[in-house]
Amino acid sequence: MQLNTIRRGSGDPIVFIHGMGTAASTWDACAEALADRYLTIAVDLPGHGDSPCPEDRAAFTRDAALADLDLVLAELGGPAVLVGHSLGGYLALAHAATRPNVARGIVVLNTGPGFRDPEKREGWNDRSRRNAHRFGVPERVVDLNLQQDSVVMDRLAETTTPTLVLAGGADRPEYTGSGQYLERKMPDARLVVLDGGGHSMHEDTHAIEVATLVADFTAALPDQRRRPWRIDS
Repeated sequence: MQLNTIRRGSGDPIVFIHGMGTAASTWDACAEALADRYLTIAVDLPGHGDSPCPEDRAAFTRDAALADLDLVLAELGGPAVLVGHSLGGYLALAHAATRPNVARGIVVLNTGPGFRDPEKREGWNDRSRRNAHRFGVPERVVDLNLQQDSVVMDRLAETTTPTLVLAGGADRPEYTGSGQYLERKMPDARLVVLDGGGHSMHEDTHAIEVATLVADFTAALPDQRRRPWRIDS
């Protein structure tokens, strides 16, 4: 599926992935703060913003969303940094776990790696379905938020993509806990907790702080612009 994107600036690419029920515009403040140094691409996930909303529920699986992101990334001609919030952060982790050596780095905000325990996974899925009306999207779109396996959890120890984990100090403690888990389990992950940051801290008074952290993280990455672009199977 061809996803709608909002592009700003020029330079090394940074791709922003929003959470459930929001849209590419949730990244406006961060993207505008970075557009003087980077090419920023904010993506509308399927069924969100100006992207298509097919009737077929198969369009709203994790793997289908990752394939859609692959199309966005393939147009860039070189490796990008993926920045994801909540669901978008999980998708960034899943992309790095299933497509090693594709993303230059990932930044995840207030997110987690999913669940290895099938009962906890189904509990998450049940809550997502019950809250479909709160997300403001058709019920089938909430399938994007469902988790069918533990592939991210299972591959954390071998996911070597440099990772910056951001957690809001004023968000639910489980996100700081998830961030600590990612920092502990991943070979190259660092956690930063933003004092007073809420769940959508990239939208409010913390937007510039988030953008600065993303810029500093990106600038510190090895220069991979000459590396051949590929998607490992």
